[in-house]
Amino acid sequence: MSFTDFDLDPRLQQGVRSLGFHQPTPIQSAAMPMALQGRDILGSAETGTGKTAAYLLPTFHKLLASPTRTHETRALVLVPTRELALQVAEQGVQLSAHTDLRLAAIYGGVGLGNQERQLRRGLDVVIATPGRLLDHAARRNVRFTSLEVLVLDEADRMLDIGFLPDLRRIVRMLPQQRQTMLFSATILPSILSLAAEVTKNAQRVQVEMTATPQAIKQTLFPVPEHLKAHALHQLLKEEEMDSVLVFARTKHRADRVAHQLQRANIRAGVIHGDRSQGQRIAALEAFRHGQSRVLVATDIAARGIDVEGISHVVNYDVPMQPEDYVHRIGRTGRAHAAGEAYTLMTQLDEEMVYRIEGVLKQKIQRRHLEGIDYEAASHFVPSNARPAPRGAGSRHTRPRAPGARYARAV
Repeated sequence: MSFTDFDLDPRLQQGVRSLGFHQPTPIQSAAMPMALQGRDILGSAETGTGKTAAYLLPTFHKLLASPTRTHETRALVLVPTRELALQVAEQGVQLSAHTDLRLAAIYGGVGLGNQERQLRRGLDVVIATPGRLLDHAARRNVRFTSLEVLVLDEADRMLDIGFLPDLRRIVRMLPQQRQTMLFSATILPSILSLAAEVTKNAQRVQVEMTATPQAIKQTLFPVPEHLKAHALHQLLKEEEMDSVLVFARTKHRADRVAHQLQRANIRAGVIHGDRSQGQRIAALEAFRHGQSRVLVATDIAARGIDVEGISHVVNYDVPMQPEDYVHRIGRTGRAHAAGEAYTLMTQLDEEMVYRIEGVLKQKIQRRHLEGIDYEAASHFVPSNARPAPRGAGSRHTRPRAPGARYARAV
């Protein structure tokens, strides 16, 4: 099957050819025929599988098939992060380059002025984060009376962030007669509930990840918390890791990890919610073009990042949910390339690791990391540990060192 098999507007076919697209990806092959028929869709696909074109091309085709002189928004794409809004808009501009469709990304973290001018001049397609879109709606900068298509991209992440009330407010502003396409990496009960609210007789489309977790080489490195930074340096020193995405649990932690890497003369950038839009774009572009070897990110900031050629993912912190682990490691091994994922695991992470292994239905290999003095670590007592009772010295009262088990088990 090729893109010429789709009955797309010739101007869109030209845009597809200019991007070098020839054979549709599985999600495109499955979703586009139904989307072109105007059907509502509930799709399951990861970032990097081609789902953006899977909903943009049918949307553009629909708008081009019924041109109008209205200056009101006719299609709305809602996304969870600024990075994803920019990436969707960039691909949309490329696909529609030979048409007169007008589109733009509307997101927070920057001034309202330029976005207000774009909206008031008129946009056929708006790609927006929910909070910033509601800001503009409150200022009457955007109207939805002519809306024909609604897309919710990465709906699971929008629910994770807490956007459900905002999504409901936005949907109440839209015409009931519209086409709705909802895409999510996982189809959980919360997604099914949202789909029931916003779609009508949606067609279910589900494809496998480009790289399944089983296709990615995964390794756990048991290590005490206080030696994590040293362990990460050792990994970057010993392994052939050209392009590394490191996940940290919090924004403060991401900053600290990136700073430690930079002090060790390792080219590293960082992105999270407290970074300015300019800083986030600069860090992402440096990583994409190989100017930074490492990009440290939080889960929310990393959602929507689509960078080809990531050789390794490192979980500096074990994620809070097994599904997040699957999302993280799926960043490597794209396009059927062999990828690797490393996870630094403390004793407190054991329960979550067991849950992850249960979801994966496989045991993850444990490895001893060279250069880590596990014997020395076994005598470490955390700074927040309670002092032992006076006179304590038996094995029942002595504080247990977090690295002790690993010194024996590895």
